[in-house]
Amino acid sequence: MPTIEEIATFASEQPVGMAFICVLGLIALVLAFIALRVALKAGAGFYHRVIAPRPAEDILTIVAASIATGVSAQGMWRFSGDVLGLDGPLRLLLFAFIEVAIITSAVRARRNMRENFSAGIDGIAVWALTVLTAVLSSMDARSLAEAIFRLAAPLVAAWLWERGMAIERHRIRGTSRINWRLTPERMMVRVGLAEASDRTASEVDAHRRLTRVALAAKRARALREQGASDRKLRVALARLDRAMDQAVEHTGLAVDPVRQEALLQQIGALYNTSALIDADPRVPWARDPEPEPPAPRPRAVRPALSPGVAELVRDEDEDVEVLDTTPQVVDTAQRAALMRAAREYWDRQIAKKIVPRTVDIAQEIGISLATAREYRALWKLEPQAHALIEAMYQEHGIIDTGAFPVITEAERVLTTS
Repeated sequence: MPTIEEIATFASEQPVGMAFICVLGLIALVLAFIALRVALKAGAGFYHRVIAPRPAEDILTIVAASIATGVSAQGMWRFSGDVLGLDGPLRLLLFAFIEVAIITSAVRARRNMRENFSAGIDGIAVWALTVLTAVLSSMDARSLAEAIFRLAAPLVAAWLWERGMAIERHRIRGTSRINWRLTPERMMVRVGLAEASDRTASEVDAHRRLTRVALAAKRARALREQGASDRKLRVALARLDRAMDQAVEHTGLAVDPVRQEALLQQIGALYNTSALIDADPRVPWARDPEPEPPAPRPRAVRPALSPGVAELVRDEDEDVEVLDTTPQVVDTAQRAALMRAAREYWDRQIAKKIVPRTVDIAQEIGISLATAREYRALWKLEPQAHALIEAMYQEHGIIDTGAFPVITEAERVLTTS
């Protein structure tokens, strides 16, 4: 490196050359600054676009897999030189072809996972090529420890890749790839040491004791129907009695209505097993045949109303102000059931020579006053109710108040305008 005196001497002797060198140096500094700025900007963009959205475990997985792949590539470098005899540019181009193939297969497997929800053949290729490069790298090892290390490095990289794929698979599909049939939990359940459901020990014990009672009852009944000998029948009844005693003692069967109902349901299911032969199961998507529309019923001809009763109808139903006008929101089936109940109550009262009031119907059935008023306005025009109202009006001059004899005004809930 020239000293300051030499640089000063050169500058005094060659001022043009020195100026040219200074301009070139300044341009180089500017270009280096621009290149550094572009590199920093690209690195920041890469970080925010690729690295920042990923969780920390994915970043660590990529770093560790890259290191392990580098170790494997170093082993292939030695193998290509010592075993294959490659040297120079040819060795540089060919030593890591398996590692490149592994990375390519891993990228394809990830793309298949995102598009087809499965790594496919490329996932198998990753493991096959990893085992191949591990074996080839370890063949040029100088000691057993080095061979084990060169075998382990590619397998570690493949394992980290597999775990990253499993996490992504679970994130995309919401489930794991397979469900093992042989697990410790399944083995414990199989031998009876664990419970498959989340029931407590007392619930499991109670269920088993109730099941013993139901099975013993079915056994005793079957023997009785088959005409078995008295000895077999006594043994079955004794077993049933013993199971019942234990159930009452340990499950609270005598005082627990829930378990009483459960026992009856089990017995009913066991007693009617033969009925399954005649069952008519239907697939859930089968359509029920559409019922034929009922034939139109002939409309009853009502007698004409007298002037007094017509005036009564207008006063009672048309100009009545209902205190509770809130509509009652019910579905069609419930509305039909309420209407049937109101009709039965109406018929019972008419049979007693009483025309119910709107409030009587509402309180008896539990419907709104508006709905009760609608029903009463329709039914009181029928011949029997019409005859009662007209007779009381014509003979005694009593206005319809909903019951006979006349109810005082203090007891009325509806008011006329």
